[in-house]
Amino acid sequence: MGSGNLGRDVDSALVAAGELRIGWAARAMPVLTALGERFAVERPFEGLRIAACLHVTAETAVLMGTLKAGGAEIALAASNPLSTQDDVAEALRDYGVVVHAQAGVTMDAYYHHIHQALDIVPDIVLDDGCDLVNILHTERTELLETVSGGCEETTTGIIRLRQMATEKALRFPVVAVNDTRTKRMFDNRYGTGQSTMDGIMRATNTLLAGKTVVVAGFGYCGRGVAERARGLGARVVVTEIDPVKALDASLQGYDVRSMAAAARAGDVFVTVTGNRDVIRGEHLAEMKDGAILANAGHFDVEIDVRALDDLAHAVHRGVRPNTDEYVLADGRRLLLLAEGRLVNLTAAEGHPAAVMDMSFSAQVLSVAWLVRERARLEPGVYDVPGEVDVEVARLKLAAAGIEMDELTSEQEEYLHSWRLGS
Repeated sequence: MGSGNLGRDVDSALVAAGELRIGWAARAMPVLTALGERFAVERPFEGLRIAACLHVTAETAVLMGTLKAGGAEIALAASNPLSTQDDVAEALRDYGVVVHAQAGVTMDAYYHHIHQALDIVPDIVLDDGCDLVNILHTERTELLETVSGGCEETTTGIIRLRQMATEKALRFPVVAVNDTRTKRMFDNRYGTGQSTMDGIMRATNTLLAGKTVVVAGFGYCGRGVAERARGLGARVVVTEIDPVKALDASLQGYDVRSMAAAARAGDVFVTVTGNRDVIRGEHLAEMKDGAILANAGHFDVEIDVRALDDLAHAVHRGVRPNTDEYVLADGRRLLLLAEGRLVNLTAAEGHPAAVMDMSFSAQVLSVAWLVRERARLEPGVYDVPGEVDVEVARLKLAAAGIEMDELTSEQEEYLHSWRLGS
């Protein structure tokens, strides 16, 4: 059940495969690699215990290496039971990171692994979806006194954390790593957009050109999915509950409809809202034969899979990898991808390493900031410091060999003086 490192026989073949995968990812992650080299000298995490609940992928392995280079002791659990790369987990164990994760485990085992990661008695926690923080505040409250701060990686987790803070339930400071200009642009928009299309195409081998793709939600992630779908030749319909986002989508040329209307038109449906029951039984009942259902939100609640089960006359599992066919009473077939879980991490490999380079660089610099500032921080949700966002962008540009202009002294003076008119 992925019980960690102790008492385990090392699978040398898995280790070798994992090292190859991690090495490939690291080549596209120059910022995180440079930070690892810097931290190996500075050792900002010396003596710190970090419990992490993240997707156990090659990109995450590079993050773990950076933290370990800085002196941290780490225990890692998976934030999704279907996204774990077992070869990466084995390579990380061989490297000295305690890993509690295995691909395809049950939900009971998934939560057991989080508890095992918390057994490290962490000083800092890293979360992706807020499950680890939730368990700390409900089942492992005896550990709260030792936790001085944390980071949250995804929109869904930040929604939960802000609600905890509003209710005065959150017991330590947490940095909202997702809410930065670089992450919203690079990770949410470009990463989610590309990797979601990648997952849908791997799972179905469908031609998206000429299809009608319905994107539920027009936040940063939904915007990226819509852009990539349109770029592949699809007609894109957007559904929204926010009038400003709906207007934005309309002005960008997308067809904005209610889900009730979109259900009858769509060939492919992608939910990316962070909320539950976005596609419900009444929508499923209206869909055309062969409609594809994919979720790109963090939790598997956006498509009502129970309603789909109730509607189905028969279910054919694994008609293609990560594709289940639900046959309705009238013979129509609906295709559910990745069991309604994150399609980009289950049916594909998640964001490209170049994307995670920026997200994880912001994460590791936020951890360093937390360590420096934790004594003065009250419990609550904190934005990533502006200097961290700027440093990540600057390092990425330098790694890409891209040059920028700088303000002249006259321009600086003009921007900071109210006395200079037209």
